[in-house]
Amino acid sequence: MTHPPLPPLDPDLGIQPLRRGKVRDVYQVRLKDGRPAIMLVATDRLSAFDVVLPDPIPGRGIILTQITRFWLHKIEAELKHAPDHHLLSTDPSDVDGLTPDAVEQLKGRVTLGRPCHTIPIECVARGYLAGSGWKSYQHDRTVCGVTLPAGLQLGDQLPQPIFTPATKAESGHDENISFDQAASIVGSDRAAWMRDTTLRIYEHARDHAADRGLLLADTKFEFGIPLDDHGQPIDNTAPILIDEVATPDSSRYWPADGHQPGREPDSFDKQIIRNALQAIVDRGDWNKTHPGPSLPAEILQRTADQYREVYQRLTGQPAPA
Repeated sequence: MTHPPLPPLDPDLGIQPLRRGKVRDVYQVRLKDGRPAIMLVATDRLSAFDVVLPDPIPGRGIILTQITRFWLHKIEAELKHAPDHHLLSTDPSDVDGLTPDAVEQLKGRVTLGRPCHTIPIECVARGYLAGSGWKSYQHDRTVCGVTLPAGLQLGDQLPQPIFTPATKAESGHDENISFDQAASIVGSDRAAWMRDTTLRIYEHARDHAADRGLLLADTKFEFGIPLDDHGQPIDNTAPILIDEVATPDSSRYWPADGHQPGREPDSFDKQIIRNALQAIVDRGDWNKTHPGPSLPAEILQRTADQYREVYQRLTGQPAPA
């Protein structure tokens, strides 16, 4: 059984979103127990090259939601001095006012979280050299101001994980920045807390992934300050972990078997989609602008299968049907 994607606009929910992202729709709701909450709905939409593609990946939103749920519970239970997190529930029936049809449609793909002020820094932890980090290293042997040893190759494990923050852009691309730049935005004490917490969570997730045959090359986290009943950040409150956690969308997962530094690693994410789209670009049939091209069903299914495999490896459970 595959789950239908949420359409671009869904009047059946009976509420209007605060905003619609490329993948997630965000709603302000109230739970049946009276608490306010932010409802994140992970659709099956997929974006690449900053364009939302016309074809969804079956069940993708459910996999992303359930991986986040898995990690939040695992971190809370196992990581010493773990930060609090935003998650209140993943059950849409906890939302006041949703119709039975809406609840059924949202099953498995909803996170209900504490309303927060998002701290405008993407907290990236890197344990391996890849992506923009590899490009920066080739230029001057640094990544976000962190100098690395000479002679590293693409896909090499770093001597120790590094914290490489980025600005959180409302539109367009996030921009990598140094720790000092992050400190100038949020303050030195908070930046240090975010750095240390990010690396501790990354190391915990990396070790679990390794036990399951996966290399967690890098990942990013977001933190927020809980809001009071008047919608204001609560003073003297430690940041809490928000949004998605260590999903294939926010991370690079590589299969440990056959990993070979020096060549482009295999990846459990949407790289299959990117490669197929790049081939279309190279043929001159698309210029990376809206609308995106349709892709063969086989490409979409292979991508869905990779998301399911990551879930199964991490959790040891069958992927949601």
